Amino acid sequence: MVVFILENVRSSLRGELSRWLFEVKVGVFTGRVSALVRDELWILIEQKLGKGSAVLIHSANNEQGFSARTLGNPSRSLIDIEGILLVKH
Repeated sequence: MVVFILENVRSSLRGELSRWLFEVKVGVFTGRVSALVRDELWILIEQKLGKGSAVLIHSANNEQGFSARTLGNPSRSLIDIEGILLVKH
């Protein structure tokens, strides 16, 4: 399972993601894709992000059961403390 959260991005980028994932709310995409597709979508977001921001959350084999990545300047930041992700406001 993957979740992409996009803020302040062009609607064309959101349209491209909607070909692969379900947009449950404006800028929030979820679905089940392979790791290869997930990483290719992340590269697409990197290339077309502009001044916006993005967060990727995906299933992982770790203590929390997920991993996350960020791009740009999201409204909340992720901090890794000894392998546990925390959110900083």
